Amino acid sequence: MGDVWTLAEFRYGELKEVSFELLARGRILADKLGSSLASILLGYGIKEKDIDELIKRGADKVYVVEDPRLENFIVEVYSRVILHLLDEYSPDIFIAAATTTGKTLMPYVAVKRKTGLTADCTFLDIEEGTRLLLQTRPAIGGNILATIKTPFTKPQMATVRPHSIKPAPYDEGRKGEVVYKKFNDEVFSSSTKFLRFVKNESEQINLQEAKVIVSGGRGGRKS
Repeated sequence: MGDVWTLAEFRYGELKEVSFELLARGRILADKLGSSLASILLGYGIKEKDIDELIKRGADKVYVVEDPRLENFIVEVYSRVILHLLDEYSPDIFIAAATTTGKTLMPYVAVKRKTGLTADCTFLDIEEGTRLLLQTRPAIGGNILATIKTPFTKPQMATVRPHSIKPAPYDEGRKGEVVYKKFNDEVFSSSTKFLRFVKNESEQINLQEAKVIVSGGRGGRKS
């Protein structure tokens, strides 16, 4: 039985909260399958505390690829690194957050691997008997929930809606394995040239990161 993998999101020197939400999902799946949970950590400027936090929050193993050419997200490069890892280790399940990164990267990887991908899942489970990944997501404008399986190809891939589960708790006593990977220059080659990153300096609240949103409509009246 192959492992369950999650994609940790690391940008500009910090791990994103969705990385820990994915570990919570992945831990449930791995425990049901009796397999290991691993997390992929790609980027530049990765610190030991970042790797350690992934382990403390549920990862049994962390695959680390650190390179200056991974400092900025270029899908062509990131996908090539991930494809090499998938080819070498053959996990059964691979999940990422349904963020801009996940929504861009995972379809690219799925096409190259010729496997299925279910986007924007709100629930994941393991089917008894078949041990397949059950991927549940809203469909038809959110009016129904569809559960999807990928029985014929591996890895089974899904993106998970942010804030659909609480982040995995921090366990100071957890231990895990760290695997550092290096690749040749060809893996990092790209037809895309990164020029610069312009940070959004808007003072508006980022609704995507909000835990609770209260909104009103035209039907509202004074009490």
